[in-house]
Amino acid sequence: MLLVVPAEIHDHEARVAATPETVEKFIAKGFSVQIQAGAGTGSLIADADYEAAGASVVTGVKSLYKQADVVLKVRAPEKKEIKQLPANATVISLFSPYNNPLLADYNKHGLTCFALEMVPRISRAQSMDVLSSQANISGYKSVLMAAEHYRRFFPMMMTAAGTVQPARVLVMGAGVAGLQAIATARRLGAQVEAFDVRTAAKEQVESLGAKFVMVEAEEDAEDAGGYAKEMSEEYKRRQGELIAEHAARADIIITTALIPGRPAPVLINEDMLKAMRTGSVLVDMAAGLGAGGVGGNCPLSEVDKLVVKHGVTLVGESNIPSLMAADASQLYARNLYNFAELMSDGEGDLNSGLDDEIVTAALLCRGGEFLKPDLIKEKSAKGGKV
Repeated sequence: MLLVVPAEIHDHEARVAATPETVEKFIAKGFSVQIQAGAGTGSLIADADYEAAGASVVTGVKSLYKQADVVLKVRAPEKKEIKQLPANATVISLFSPYNNPLLADYNKHGLTCFALEMVPRISRAQSMDVLSSQANISGYKSVLMAAEHYRRFFPMMMTAAGTVQPARVLVMGAGVAGLQAIATARRLGAQVEAFDVRTAAKEQVESLGAKFVMVEAEEDAEDAGGYAKEMSEEYKRRQGELIAEHAARADIIITTALIPGRPAPVLINEDMLKAMRTGSVLVDMAAGLGAGGVGGNCPLSEVDKLVVKHGVTLVGESNIPSLMAADASQLYARNLYNFAELMSDGEGDLNSGLDDEIVTAALLCRGGEFLKPDLIKEKSAKGGKV
């Protein structure tokens, strides 16, 4: 089989789906590998590095796609890319399955599509968990961005001129991104509080030296997949009151809350923002994923923009891993290889019909059949295009 890796065409996307390391591994499994010229530039990988690993470098995506059997990508194919892909090609990528308007187009074209976001959170799949590997990077980088725009010290500074108090950081959401943000802020010397709806996060937060903040509730705030779930209106009211109290004392807020298949929950509203002191910073890691694509965990944040509202700097970067593309690509490419290896026969072929819970969970469509009908039903119910 011919496995190809194109250059990403999505705005602000510097990552690449394969590295020289994974190219060598694919070749060892019997695949032929072609890389589009310049595909690794944003991740600091030269074409010569791919060639040294055994890949062929091809100029132009049309030539690359012409005979492709398997396509490895970071972002789901865009409309113009679908027409260039051979019918019956296999695409392994991030697909944003809950809000991608092109799902039916992939199926109609005859593509076999694997959405890496849908790999289940089970022990056997940890090495394929792209959401965790990329969220880890996002959590780290979010604190560095906050530090860049915060015009004061992070740590306590004792000088001859007096003592400067440490920055007070509030991290909202203690998943992979949130925990890395907590650890990074603590390493920089900040005082850190962390909020999460899941009681199970308390021990992890406190082990990193942060104070855990949560609303006491009888209902379980974690779904079977380990993600936070939608909570009751009464819970949300009490949550808002608690968050407002802690947000008013924070110098820096980092929000990481996402609920799969739903708009990002509003955690910091305009009144809370007004209560923060001038010069504070909010990094909204859900920017652009709010209701209607406006805002994120804070409705006033703007996607891919740095804005100041009520004296607070709002950072709305929507693709934080791409800002650290070299390491993000290394981790993503390994995740992708580990997933593809499940289906590899060791002789250069993939079995997309493998009866394996990881493979079937990630399989969106194959042979003109859409295998995740709930995604279509959900979009139709919301009046969206499928």
